[in-house]
Amino acid sequence: MHGPVSPPQKDENGKRIEPPVLPTLRRFLPYLWPKDKPHLKWRIIWAGIMVLGSKAIVLYMPFLFGAAINRMEPGMEPGAALAIGLILAYAGARLAGVVFDNLRNIAFESVGQEATRELAVGVFTHLHALSLRFHLARRTGEVTKVIERGTKSIDTMLYFLLFNIAPTIIELAAVLIIFSFKFSIGLAIATAIMVGVYIYLTRAITDWRNALRAEMNDLDTITVSRSVDSLLNYETVKYFSAEPREIIRYEKAARQYANAAVKSENSLAVLNIAQSLVTNVMMGGAMAYTIWGWSQGAYKTGDVVIVNGLLMQLFRPLDLLGMVYRMIRQGLIDMQAMFDLVDTPQEITDRADAAPLKIGEGRVEFDNVGFGYDVGRQILNGVSFTVPAGQTLAIVGPSGAGKSTIARLLFRFYDPQAGMIRIDGQDISSVTQNSLRSAIGIVPQDTVLFNDTIGYNIAYGLEEAGQDDVIGAARGAAIDDFIAALPRGYDTEVGERGLKLSGGEKQRVAIARTLLKNPPILILDEATSALDSRTEAAIQSTLNDIAEKRTTIIIAHRLSTITHADQIIVLDKGLVAEQGNHESLLHIGGLYAGLWQRQQAERDKEDAATV
Repeated sequence: MHGPVSPPQKDENGKRIEPPVLPTLRRFLPYLWPKDKPHLKWRIIWAGIMVLGSKAIVLYMPFLFGAAINRMEPGMEPGAALAIGLILAYAGARLAGVVFDNLRNIAFESVGQEATRELAVGVFTHLHALSLRFHLARRTGEVTKVIERGTKSIDTMLYFLLFNIAPTIIELAAVLIIFSFKFSIGLAIATAIMVGVYIYLTRAITDWRNALRAEMNDLDTITVSRSVDSLLNYETVKYFSAEPREIIRYEKAARQYANAAVKSENSLAVLNIAQSLVTNVMMGGAMAYTIWGWSQGAYKTGDVVIVNGLLMQLFRPLDLLGMVYRMIRQGLIDMQAMFDLVDTPQEITDRADAAPLKIGEGRVEFDNVGFGYDVGRQILNGVSFTVPAGQTLAIVGPSGAGKSTIARLLFRFYDPQAGMIRIDGQDISSVTQNSLRSAIGIVPQDTVLFNDTIGYNIAYGLEEAGQDDVIGAARGAAIDDFIAALPRGYDTEVGERGLKLSGGEKQRVAIARTLLKNPPILILDEATSALDSRTEAAIQSTLNDIAEKRTTIIIAHRLSTITHADQIIVLDKGLVAEQGNHESLLHIGGLYAGLWQRQQAERDKEDAATV
């Protein structure tokens, strides 16, 4: 079974194993040159031209400044006028560099956002294609955090690779060439060595920081997950007066995250000191060498400014190398976590030759179906039954007998390990999932609504539904009067998971949604078991109305709601233990009769208690 988010892999010493760089980069690089999108490719080319133009200006600026300094030496004619002109040119070059950088950002912004959008949509699509098994095992907070970090890392990685790493390499090569030809090969070699030392120290310290950062991210994910889990179970927390427990649990996770964050931020000081040591040693040594050459008559006064300017320009992006390296490594981690999510295989897929389901009468057959959620947890052991077109079948049995499992198998949320399920003679595994689920409607026991309006939730049953269709469905579910009495009517917000509505109101919204879908096959999955008797009786009447002329499967707990069913099967230990209508099953005097007698006795006690 595939979980939603794999924990970070660690070696035998507990050290986090970093994801492989090259495979992750191979999956990432197509976003750097998007296929079949020439307008984005032109933007990348334009951004590259802007980068080269900016670097050319940046490298030329020290020469302008140096020439101005040389013109200020005694005896240079014309001195002041030309020096002022060179300084103005230097200022203009600085302005041009800023303009080029911002034009580059303007050109690239669409590329980064398009890559982020495309990836986010792809992951979202894949998540909806995964099986119910995956979503029952997921932690919503962790999954959303993985997607958020992974999609954001695409834009970040594109930006740093194009506008930091590549330009820095170009600038380093240019500086080494200038130093070799204008000054000496020794200065170029010394610069290359110091840059190598700088990169080595930065990588070593940043790897250490990455371990701290990874720990911090893991704790951040746990903190978010716990907060989301606690808030989603708000009512349960209140039921058990468990607010102090939840606060202590969250505070513990938050404290661990804070401690890890302090370590991570403090390590930044070590990195900054190490980088500053290398840059200042290199700067002091190079300028001292240039001054010595000036004293020997080999260089001019302005050459000191040129060396200083070139090194300043070179070390400016290198000063960000630690951050860039960390961001890239973290980006690789985040992208790999997201790619792992994308690589989670689909358990339920359409066959290559799958055809749309052709609904005729709506006959449903379970033929010797065997199913278990996990190895050693067998739920159904060769279940067989037939629901003739337009008839109602009720399924009863003790908890865990497999009643709701039958509904999930019919929707093909899972595939049985044995046997076959047919609709109008067609094996449901040979038809497209979309056409299969379009033919089946369900009113579940626990109706979960979108955090939107009542109108939106009803209209969800049919994509092209208009307002008149929604009102008609609400009328059919006997909820139109309730909606009309609300101040905002169909625009009333229902809250997260529909918590602003009562259980009966949510059930009627679910009924209206199913009515709008108008499916030939209907499943009522203990649709009234969580309601009081008065509400149950009112909704039961509505359910009976919508079941008319439809093939209906009722999964029931209260036997009083299924006495009208054409057939009733009793599941026990994964088998059909009894089958017949209400009267015949009572006459047998078996499991069904026993359940009926117990429930009638319980109802008599309730009635007596209310007198």
